[in-house]
Formats: sequence, C-alpha cells, structure tokens
Amino acid sequence: MQWRPAAMTPDLERRLAPHEHSKRPRARPLLRLAVVFAGLSLLAVGMAQLNLEHDLHRLNAGFLSGLPEGNYHAIADGLVRTAAQQRGRLREVASEGSTDNIERLRAARVSCEVAFGLVQDGSVWGAPGELQLIGRLAKSESVFFLGKNADQVTELAQLRHARVGVGPTGSGSAQLMRRLFQLPELASLGAELRYGTPVEQLGQVEQGQLDLLVVVLDEDTPWLVEILRQGRLQMAGFTRLDVVARRLPHFRTGRIGAGQFEPVLVLPPLDKRVLRVDTLIVGNGCASRSATLDLLSLLAHQFPDFVQHNQQTANKTELELGPAARDFFEHGGPELAETYFPWLVDVMPPANWAYFVMGASLLFNAMGLGHRFRLWRIDVARVKLESEIAGLFGSTTTLGDIARAQPRDEAFPSQRRPEVELVIRELELLGERCRRQSLSMLVPMGQEMTYRYQESLITEALAVLRGFVARCTAAEGARDAGTG
Repeated sequence: MQWRPAAMTPDLERRLAPHEHSKRPRARPLLRLAVVFAGLSLLAVGMAQLNLEHDLHRLNAGFLSGLPEGNYHAIADGLVRTAAQQRGRLREVASEGSTDNIERLRAARVSCEVAFGLVQDGSVWGAPGELQLIGRLAKSESVFFLGKNADQVTELAQLRHARVGVGPTGSGSAQLMRRLFQLPELASLGAELRYGTPVEQLGQVEQGQLDLLVVVLDEDTPWLVEILRQGRLQMAGFTRLDVVARRLPHFRTGRIGAGQFEPVLVLPPLDKRVLRVDTLIVGNGCASRSATLDLLSLLAHQFPDFVQHNQQTANKTELELGPAARDFFEHGGPELAETYFPWLVDVMPPANWAYFVMGASLLFNAMGLGHRFRLWRIDVARVKLESEIAGLFGSTTTLGDIARAQPRDEAFPSQRRPEVELVIRELELLGERCRRQSLSMLVPMGQEMTYRYQESLITEALAVLRGFVARCTAAEGARDAGTG
C-alpha cells in the first residue's frame, strides 16, 4: 500500500478565549501607581489596627454601683480610676443597690446606657437570657445589724416587734431582710422593716426612731469602721445564725473577730457571727466581646485573686456565665488574638475562627476532590473515544497516520465517515464539557492548565478527524462529478 504524505493539520482549530477577555490593555503608569498607593494604604490601616501594646481603650461602658457610702461605690470608683490609667472609659453610675441595678441593666438592653453592674448573689434575675454573669469577687460582703446597744442582741428572738432599717427599697440589704423575715420561724416575730438610705437610718437609730440598722458592706468599709470606732453604734451577733443561713440560698455565715475594728478597745468585744454574701459582676450583653475582656482584665488587675477564685468556685447562680468570661477563666486571661487583635474577636471568638479555618480547609479539600474526580471522568471519556477511533482505523494507527491518509487508501476506507462523524460529535461535546468545567469554582487556582491539556488532546483529535472527513467528502464529490 502506497502512502501519500499529507501535511499535518496545524492546531489552528483550538477554541480561543472570548474576544473581550483576550484584549488586556496595558495599564498606564499613573494607574499602576494608584493601585500601589491603595495597597499601601490598606496595609497601613491594617497595621494601625494592630495593638502591640495592650491597653483598655476598647472599654467604654457604664457601670452600675450603689450608694455613695456603700461598698459597691468604693469598688466601682477604684475600677474607674484604674481603667483611666490604661485608656479605659468606665463610667460609674450610682444606684440604690442590687435590685435597682438588675432592673436598670434589663431596661438598658436596648439603649445600652449601662452594660455592667455590681449585684448581690441570690438576687431575682428576671427572664432567663437577659443578663449574664461576668464574674464574682473573692471577698464577700457581710450583713451587719447595728444598734445603740446591739452588743446585747445575741438571739433572733430579741427582734420581736423590732423596728429595723433595711436600706433603700432596691438595695441588697432590703432584699435579704425581706427573705429573712419571710421565713416561717421569723415571720411570727412581727419585725417592722423600714426603708431609707443608710445615712438617714443611722440618724434615726441614734434618735431612737429605729432599733436596728442593717447594712451589707465589706467589713473594712471606712464608713462602717468609723461608726463603730466612734462608739456611735454597736454590732449584733446571733448565736444560731448557721441554722438560718441554711435556708437562704447563696448565703453563708462568717466571723468578725473580737477587736477587729479596734484592737486596743477591743471592738467588737466578742466574736460575732454574720451572714456573708458574694458580690457578682453582671452584664446585659450590650458590651462587645473585647470590651468585656477588657473589664475582666481590669478586674484581674484590681483583684489579684479574681481569676483563681472564679476558676475554683462553681457557678450556682441562675445566670449563664458569659462566653467571653468563660474563655477568660478557662485560659487564665485573654488569648493572644484577644490581646493583639481585639477588633477580630469582636467579629467572632477565637475558637470560632479556628472552626472557620478548619471548615474552609475542608471545603477547599472537597473542592479539590471534586475537581480531580471530574478531570478523571473527562480523561476516561477521552480515552474511550480514542479507543473507538482505534477500533475504526486499527489498534496500531496513530493520529498522524489518519492525518496522512487518503480516501482511496484501503486501510482507511471512506465508508467509515458516518462512524467518524459520530465520534467527532462526541468529541465536540466532550470538549465543551472540558471547557465549561475548567471555569468551575471547583477548580483550584492554577489548576486550569490540566483541563487545557485535556482540551488540547481533544482538539488535536478533532482536527485530524475533521480533516479526514473533509478529504472523504471532497473525494466523493470528485468521483460523482467524473461519473456525471
């Protein structure tokens, strides 16, 4: 068999990119300069947000305390002054005590005028989810019964028909006394509870208008210590207070040692048992995560045992521990991202960022798997069509042999043209599928060339087969013209 060489069909039938994508005008120097300047500006903005020297500048919130002469005011005042030294803006907002703080925190959930407050443990919190626990102070407050002759008051039975000043209506002391005297054993005493500020009721006790004054304070509060040292009032101590404390949730008893307030004059003259209650910091969710972390850092700085105490003390309140506080106590302080990228944790907590990165990694891996699967299916389909071509022209035939073949060659009869045309249509569909999938979102950046390689093989086969069909068509036309 005599082969007639024919020129190989040049690869000119390869589909090109759309016209509008093929022309890429050269960027002008000024445009390039503008792009570089914009990139540098974005980098500068990002670096400006990087806080390499941690301070409390993200803390800008209202903080509910209590009465000016109370322990809550002393705590809040110390926090405000310390925050100001570290660029924090904590605004103390005076109130009438725990109950008032809870009501104002709940009411401020929309306006966010205040975000945090000091509250007595065991308070009534309202609807679940409105407030969250931020932390508890290690040093508890004590409940003091003060009177002109209170050293003689040692039994609860001596409170029968007593006139007891319990502080303002919204104070923690008033709430505690209502609970105490509502117990069945004490309700029969018929004690008369009166409300007012500690300063007002101090004067009423001295004037004989009240028998006792109840205040809930830190035992080292200067106001309390001064009153006892001056002998203006004495403090009562009840012998069987432990039995009563068991019936009041979140409360326990403690001891005020003899001579604690004045060791020379021995004030008080004997050990006194008192009720103790924890002081909580509560938030209403208005503050951002970074602001809450700043407040926790401030509390840890102001009270060195704050973190350890919260780690070792179970949360027996009805409040959920805030997410920022939970992470703060678990890690013993703020994490690295919370310290240097506070704006980032406001978008999402660090743990969620880790899950996000892991999810993104899984997504990209899944996309890569889908890309490889589809590329494999294209290769399988192409090899199958090449096998069909080999079945038509012979198992050892190459595309070069087909490109050089002439219709009169016995090895490549023109009668096979319909079958070749069918293969051409399948190759065209496969080529379109390859191009379409190469533009898919599943294809990782830089992997488009694997599709381009498959496309080049398909295009080469198409060019050869189309050339063969064209030669067969031309030969048939010449034969029909010669016959005519």
